[in-house]
Amino acid sequence: MIIYDVKVSEITVSNVTKRVIEFMKQWQNRPLEKQYFVAWMDCIVIKVKDNGKVNNKAIYLIIGVNKEGKKQVLGMWINQTESASFWMSVLTNLQVEDILIACTDNLKGFTDAIKVTFPGTDTQLCVVHQVRNSTRYVGWNDKKEFTPI
Repeated sequence: MIIYDVKVSEITVSNVTKRVIEFMKQWQNRPLEKQYFVAWMDCIVIKVKDNGKVNNKAIYLIIGVNKEGKKQVLGMWINQTESASFWMSVLTNLQVEDILIACTDNLKGFTDAIKVTFPGTDTQLCVVHQVRNSTRYVGWNDKKEFTPI
């Protein structure tokens, strides 16, 4: 394989891939803190080449803020699409005891999944999603002034 004018053997690619997979498994199984003050939960869709075809895949992400105020990626999961039922499986398997505030995109059924797995958690719509939802009511000529970023 030649990329960027560098020749790499298939054995080297396989060895690097094995080491990356080992590292990923260690990261996935690392102990998490028991409580997070805030957790952002959202899904991004990316294109993935799989068996010669390019398909959309949903990457589920949870980023939490711990007691020291530091952000940590709590986990990443992959699925075909975003759904409340898959979020429920993610939350059920998340090795965390408590989340005080969960910020989400308000996917139908998502808040219910959070309440089942973390009953004391307050949920709110993420600020980014609030701004996006608000722009529906802003005229085209005013959008640039309304959203300067």
